[in-house]
Amino acid sequence: MSTLNKAVSPQSASDSLINSLTDSEKWWRLFVWLLLLAFGVAMLLPFIWLLSSSLKLEQRVFQFPPQWIPDPIQWINYYDALIAKPFHIYLKNTLFIAVLNQIAILLAASFCAYGFARIEFPGRDFWFGIVLATMMLPYFVVMVPQFVMFTRLGWVDTFLPLTVPFFFGGGAFNIFLFRQFFRSLPKELSDAARIDGCSEFDIYWRIMLPLSKPALITVAIFTFLFTWNDFIGPLLYLSSPDKQTVALGLASFRGVMRSQLHLLMAAAAAMTIPVIILFFFLQRYFIRGVVMSGLKG
Repeated sequence: MSTLNKAVSPQSASDSLINSLTDSEKWWRLFVWLLLLAFGVAMLLPFIWLLSSSLKLEQRVFQFPPQWIPDPIQWINYYDALIAKPFHIYLKNTLFIAVLNQIAILLAASFCAYGFARIEFPGRDFWFGIVLATMMLPYFVVMVPQFVMFTRLGWVDTFLPLTVPFFFGGGAFNIFLFRQFFRSLPKELSDAARIDGCSEFDIYWRIMLPLSKPALITVAIFTFLFTWNDFIGPLLYLSSPDKQTVALGLASFRGVMRSQLHLLMAAAAAMTIPVIILFFFLQRYFIRGVVMSGLKG
């Protein structure tokens, strides 16, 4: 048994694959890995410089050659930056909008996608094409009509324009992603549920939705990133200082702290690190959801 396990172990399979490569193939693989490593380092350098600058003295931010490891480390920069503006209010407002958008998009987009993926109705492919066509429509085309509509509804300077529209469909891209994921699941699951007397809603709620955890997490990550980074929406509809979001708070902070770049870097890093931590914890589900959503057309 141990010999069999050793024969089929991933390590032995990887070793045999490497040994079967020719010298030119080995050099090519090494070149590809080095190229990818170089691109990875190049992509990380701006963020590393951001973190480094956020811990430096003000006069050392643009020191040349750059000092990558601050000496001394100024942890107080984060305290000074976060008390200069009410970032706790910005964070609370952003999280409130993000939670509502998560609920709206996950439920609405998955519900619409289930209909496009599993229910036969006249013109299904045509209407799905119309939904996809909306992805080609720039936001700035509908920005003015939406602003006029929400103004007449009295929703300006509230969170309603930033949350309520997502309860109606959840976005074309999210519908597309959920639809592709639902189409990758075996139809036998739905057939067996119908034999047991389940309605279409029961099949969606009790079977399809629990199985779509990778897609749910993927859409949740996209939704959170969109809400966290959204600048145009809050800029249009939010005017009260106590209703501003993280993106607006950082923009106003940049205007005030234009000369104190070490504090600006500290505030930007403090608002960026939570998103990075979230992605690293959920990257397994994110990659799986993206890959599995493209398995079936």
